[in-house]
Amino acid sequence: MPNSAPSAASDFNTKIIEEFRANEGRVGGPLAGTPMILIHHAGAKSAIERVTPLAYSPQPGGRLAIVAANGGSPHHPDWYYNLKANPTIRVEVGTRTFPAVAEEQDDTARAGLWRKLVAESPTVGEHQAKTTRQIPVFLLTRQD
Repeated sequence: MPNSAPSAASDFNTKIIEEFRANEGRVGGPLAGTPMILIHHAGAKSAIERVTPLAYSPQPGGRLAIVAANGGSPHHPDWYYNLKANPTIRVEVGTRTFPAVAEEQDDTARAGLWRKLVAESPTVGEHQAKTTRQIPVFLLTRQD
């Protein structure tokens, strides 16, 4: 029989989402000061809406960069596959919510962004050092 109890990661995400919404997009603890967003994305297989808290980096033109680091795991996070299958998402930033399109960056575009992302958040580079997979970078472009 499958385990129906939420995973530790799910519990952590639920707490971050609640704190994000209660504090106009700000969270404390180890993520204090980190620019955070919530992405609403459809499951690649289930089409069920999921909400995932992520760190982001503001980019020119109002775009937002996110990385699929998954803590340096050898596997992409589940949300990566959801964005690849269904790139039209909703994004919560602070108290605003808007539609966006998520576009994975090709090697050339990723290389240009990567140095900036690691400079802003050295943890991103540490996650890359833990895995042999290239950590994907997405740009989110507002659609309203």
